[in-house]
Amino acid sequence: MHGTAAASQVILGLSPLVVSLTVFVLTYAAIVTEKINRSIVALLGAGLMIFSGVLNQSEAVAGIDFNTISLLTGMMVLVAITQKSGVFQYVAIVVAKWVKAEPWGLLVMLSAITAVFSALLDNVTTVLLIVPVALLITDSLRVSAYPYLFSIIFASNIGGTSTLIGDPPNIMIGSAVGLTFSDFVVNLGPIAAIIFALTLIPLYLIWGRKMRATPEDRAQVMAFDAKEAITDTRLLKQSLTVIGLVIAGFVMAHHIGQEPGTIAMFGAAFLLLLRALGKDAEEQSHETHRTWGEVEWVTIFFFVGLFVVVAGVEKAGALDLLAGKLLEVTGGDFPTTTITILWASAIFSAVVDNIPFVATMIPVIQKMGAVFSPEQLSTLWWSLALGACLGGNGSLVGASANLVVAGFAERAGQPIRFLPFMLLAFPLMLASIAVSSVYLYLRYL
Repeated sequence: MHGTAAASQVILGLSPLVVSLTVFVLTYAAIVTEKINRSIVALLGAGLMIFSGVLNQSEAVAGIDFNTISLLTGMMVLVAITQKSGVFQYVAIVVAKWVKAEPWGLLVMLSAITAVFSALLDNVTTVLLIVPVALLITDSLRVSAYPYLFSIIFASNIGGTSTLIGDPPNIMIGSAVGLTFSDFVVNLGPIAAIIFALTLIPLYLIWGRKMRATPEDRAQVMAFDAKEAITDTRLLKQSLTVIGLVIAGFVMAHHIGQEPGTIAMFGAAFLLLLRALGKDAEEQSHETHRTWGEVEWVTIFFFVGLFVVVAGVEKAGALDLLAGKLLEVTGGDFPTTTITILWASAIFSAVVDNIPFVATMIPVIQKMGAVFSPEQLSTLWWSLALGACLGGNGSLVGASANLVVAGFAERAGQPIRFLPFMLLAFPLMLASIAVSSVYLYLRYL
């Protein structure tokens, strides 16, 4: 239906549907092979959508979800400033002492902290903070870092499932549909907690029973001084206050009529201001440049390009067709549709990054509003969120957080290989989806 309107402007008079799908498939294929950085691929795909005439520039800009972009950027700035205070190292040392530097206890605690931080900050930011600490402790204990990094990846995606800001797919779904922070906590928090606890069982059977550290190495970790980790008390107080206010803002977003993106960016600007007060112009400039330099711009521009590519496919009418096909397969039966979306999201999110998959699925589910009631539609959103966030655990390219952990591991000389990771991660991920199916069935169907 949209195709005909665009046909006149599309290059060589080709069908907008064919052109947009070709660009879409090529973009995805290039992202999955990881031969070229994914932000470059996404931006090239976006450019092709515009130059081929599928979209014009204003349509492309309208396709970018600036709420998601602002939320990610704002949180990245907040964390870049906060980590200068040493609070994250402090937490890790305290945790190591709680469990008497016992390797399995440490794995459980680091995973639990990762899950909680992933829910409150977001999973990409959390692994940026936790992984260096995990590597430091495993190095001191002289134990293999691999089980720790594996469980941190799983915990970050499971914890991130439970809140609006925990995982980029949730940010995108919340932003597109107007779901609040509390909506996510109430609907997805309980199942995330159950899956986290259940995932520890296979990890214990695979690695936990064999983990040992010598008394000398444990004594060395016990000798770390947590207080020494805090390098700037004033900054610590400022950062924690602002992050507390931002999270309160997320919870209240619906009542104060503001989007999470605005709240995060305003919080970031406010913390930048507190950081700048009392410094001369040159020092302020240096400090601000350094903070902005720590934002993961690769991730941000990957999102920007991707939103435009998906907007092109949507305008050409491909997503209408997909929504129709999905309803055809499930015969428009609501429980079947819900479970199909859950499993399809999980498997696709393991194969391609869950962000592009969710960007594609949001308009598809919105089109189902013609068939299902608003209550039923909200169940489909929970189904998509669970499938995409948990499915991200299925392979190294499944979620952005996984790629961040893999990057750290490689730098530390303990690389995580694609296939060995997937052989263990994929079955564990499928088990979490089976548990989610039962949860969705009992709670909503």
